[in-house]
Amino acid sequence: MKLHHLLLAVLITAVWGVNFSVIKLGLHSVDPFILAGIRFTLCAIPAMLFIKKPNVPWRYLIGYGLVFGIGLWGLVNLGIKTGLSAGIASLLLQFSAFFTLFSGSWVFKERLSRYQIAGFAFSCAGLLSIFFITDGSVTLSGLLLVLMGAIAWSIANIIIKKADTKQVFAFLVWSSAFSPVPLFLLDGWVNGTSGYSSLFSHIDARAVISILFQVYPNTLFGYWIWNSLLKQYPVSTVAPLSLLVPVFGILGSTVIFGENIPPMKIVALFLILIGLVLGLYGQRLKRYFFERRIE
Repeated sequence: MKLHHLLLAVLITAVWGVNFSVIKLGLHSVDPFILAGIRFTLCAIPAMLFIKKPNVPWRYLIGYGLVFGIGLWGLVNLGIKTGLSAGIASLLLQFSAFFTLFSGSWVFKERLSRYQIAGFAFSCAGLLSIFFITDGSVTLSGLLLVLMGAIAWSIANIIIKKADTKQVFAFLVWSSAFSPVPLFLLDGWVNGTSGYSSLFSHIDARAVISILFQVYPNTLFGYWIWNSLLKQYPVSTVAPLSLLVPVFGILGSTVIFGENIPPMKIVALFLILIGLVLGLYGQRLKRYFFERRIE
């Protein structure tokens, strides 16, 4: 990978990692579902007025919009709102990689390798170690909500794979149009009118910056650059860089909110990352080192 492309990819992972802290800033004055609803409204409008609908059936756009908007980011926002730290949220969401593997093995009859199973076991050990973190950055409800969000992300990955589209950016823009209304209705069902009345009276500059950051650098720009790199380079070259997301997530939470990084949090980070590397790239790494030994 060329150096400027490598730096660009690292920048995107940094944006995606810091985004969890930016979400938390917005949640100080905006309800979780409303925050997600505004985000996806701006992802869809006005972009869909200038970008043609991707050539896929409507069911894929609607399904992806609902699962990605509500199941993923609606639940992640709610999990962070319950008190889960932004850094821990960014780390837990990486479990979507394993949920995608498991759902893929069921939907597409893809056989799981021993490396994937071993990697999942390592990451589960990291997940269990999170329960021993006692600095106030972990809540059980937040942990469960973000893990549910990770499951939703894996389902969203299956939907986009089934859609089999090369117009990924257009797919993202048009599917975003189906997220806002259910999110706004869900907030009204849960909180009544209080979320909307407080929105207009309490929204501040932090919330506005949070929304704009989530829409443009994080979603539209980030996914556009990432998918462009995936078109130019092998997936095996680009995808491993996504493991930097929880690293930047924890660093961002440390800088912005002064989140502590006790030894147990470092243990959880390394166990989950080792599990991801083993599960996603174990076979490839074995082949690489085996070939080098032969040479």
